[in-house]
Amino acid sequence: MGFIASDLGIDLGTSNTQVYEKNKGIVLSEPTIMVVSDDGDGDVRAVGNDAKIMLGRTTAGVMAVRPMHEGVITEFELTKVLLEYLIRQAIGSSYLVRPRIFMSYPCSISAIERRALSEVAMAAGARKVLLAEKPFVSALGCGLPVHEANGCMVVDIGGGTTDVAVISLGGIVISHSIRVGGVKMDEAIINFIKREFNIEIGERTAEEVKLDLGAALPLREERRARIRGRDMVTTLPQTTEITSTQIYEAIHEPCLAILAAIKRVLEHTPPELAADVMHRGIYLTGGGSLLYGLDQMIASELGIPVLLAREPMECAVQGLGNVIENYETLQRMGRTSFLKTI
Repeated sequence: MGFIASDLGIDLGTSNTQVYEKNKGIVLSEPTIMVVSDDGDGDVRAVGNDAKIMLGRTTAGVMAVRPMHEGVITEFELTKVLLEYLIRQAIGSSYLVRPRIFMSYPCSISAIERRALSEVAMAAGARKVLLAEKPFVSALGCGLPVHEANGCMVVDIGGGTTDVAVISLGGIVISHSIRVGGVKMDEAIINFIKREFNIEIGERTAEEVKLDLGAALPLREERRARIRGRDMVTTLPQTTEITSTQIYEAIHEPCLAILAAIKRVLEHTPPELAADVMHRGIYLTGGGSLLYGLDQMIASELGIPVLLAREPMECAVQGLGNVIENYETLQRMGRTSFLKTI
């Protein structure tokens, strides 16, 4: 039995949740999905990867749910069960002193929503919860010099939100967050196929189509794929062919919303920091940044270099890990003001 549980960093996202354990690195990465009974008793049948396999294929009496929506907790009890599962999977349960948990959160959420995030982590077994804004820890995970007197811009495109921030001297100078991300792109594909082909598809199919054909710019060589769904007129199974051009049209609006959010932050960035961003470039992080051509689209529209992080999906949790591994040093240097406790 261990005496003190290891510190954990948890990037609790709308689509995916990752866990960092002190001295070990990233130990878990699972979808933020649960399968529960729909009879009102809240019985949890599956969590994470096991639940994603069942997405769209659940039997009568159970349903797949996402306890997080657009970066905000929508199901407190289910989120608590999810965090308990993740903590148990990461460090077990045989310890006397509960773990200290560091968590990231989108810039857009309110103080009440931050409190809910802190409270659910405490209820799940944390002895102390420290919160940090997601673009800041993503910048840390990118290896950017966030404590220096130079401005750097990070755009974190997650499943439920996109956070844009300019960072300097250990804090966020200006930020903007929109509730647009990978899930909105999936919904746009579902609605497009429903409107154009009268065929209804599920979330998993939409995500697969996005990964296969999705692009922020028209492809030089058009690609095609066959999809299966339910005909909305006959209600029978139906197969149709779609093209990369059609998927580009479907997700163009969410891409423009992300571009508009970046422009809004640049318009309000102080001139000296704007010059730093022009020189250093814009860094893209988060799973949504992997959309083909998104970096090129932003760069061509703004005339600023855009760089995709080496492991964009891991930047936020790696940034939390950086804080965990160097927490005592950061405290001695007085560089923990970006952390919030509630």
